[in-house]
Order: sequence, then C-alpha cells, then structure tokens
Amino acid sequence: MKQLLSLLLFTIIFQTVNAQSKQPDISKPDPNKKIQTVELSCGECKFHLKGESCDLAVRINGKAYFLDGVNIDSFGDAHANDGFCKAIRKAEVQGEVVNNRFKATYIKLLPQKK
Repeated sequence: MKQLLSLLLFTIIFQTVNAQSKQPDISKPDPNKKIQTVELSCGECKFHLKGESCDLAVRINGKAYFLDGVNIDSFGDAHANDGFCKAIRKAEVQGEVVNNRFKATYIKLLPQKK
C-alpha cells in the first residue's frame, strides 16, 4: 500500500512539473510578426481589472487585458518594490487578443528609466 501511495504521489508531482515546463517560449520573437511596445503590470493592482489574485496583464492603447503565456513572477517577485504589483513597466510583445485576453508569444521587459 505504501508503494502504491508513493507511486501515486510521484506521478502527481511529475505531471505537475511536466505541465509547467510546457509553457510557451516567450523569449524569441517571430520575425514575421509585429512587435509592439506596451505597458505590463499586475492586472488587479495597477490596471484595476477584476480578478481573484495578482495576475499579469498588458495595457495596449489604454485598454488592459490579462496576459496568457507567462506568470506574474516570471520576471521576479511581483510584490517586491519594483515588482508588477507596485510598478508599471514597458515591454515589447508579440501576440494577439483572443476572447478578451492577450495570448503572448514573445515578451521582452524593457529597462526602467531612472
């Protein structure tokens, strides 16, 4: 029985890690698609979108969309002094709006101006 439970636990952990590793590679732009500069921040904290928790969002031409394809902590701690829950950053992105969400295929966070 212990072996069965151990095997089940291992399978669940493996599946979780494997699913997380299948996130799209957002570090390489598609040379055939337009790159646009947008604002990137926490949808709830900075763009005032309705949601359950802190989630990354883009603002394009004044309209904010939750972002799919990357986690809010992918660029560091979202709740740090310079994190997405405290700051709005500029980024270069590729992707498209689908069902009122931005499906990112490329994101490059731009340096902050001092």
